[in-house]
Amino acid sequence: MEYALALLILVLLVALVVTGPLRPGAADPERVEDERRATLDAAREQKYGEIRDAELDYRTGKLSEADWKRTDGELREQAIVILRQLDDLGDEAAAEPRRASDV
Repeated sequence: MEYALALLILVLLVALVVTGPLRPGAADPERVEDERRATLDAAREQKYGEIRDAELDYRTGKLSEADWKRTDGELREQAIVILRQLDDLGDEAAAEPRRASDV
């Protein structure tokens, strides 16, 4: 009986160690930063597309000049926010000390 209990405890400990990296709380900071950068890159490209679409709508007469200028200004402001967030990610990566394994 004692051996069965000890074996059960050992199996549980091994299961915890093996599944540790798979648990949601054990997020790799580098992976999280890569995901954030990918999300921001996608948002940037989407915003650039929206700016191009608005310009095309203006050139084809779907938007008046006043509407286009207002829309273009808003879209560019949003793009600037995204670009600043990307810059901040780059600054954080540059500020981190280099590890011996990175050299």
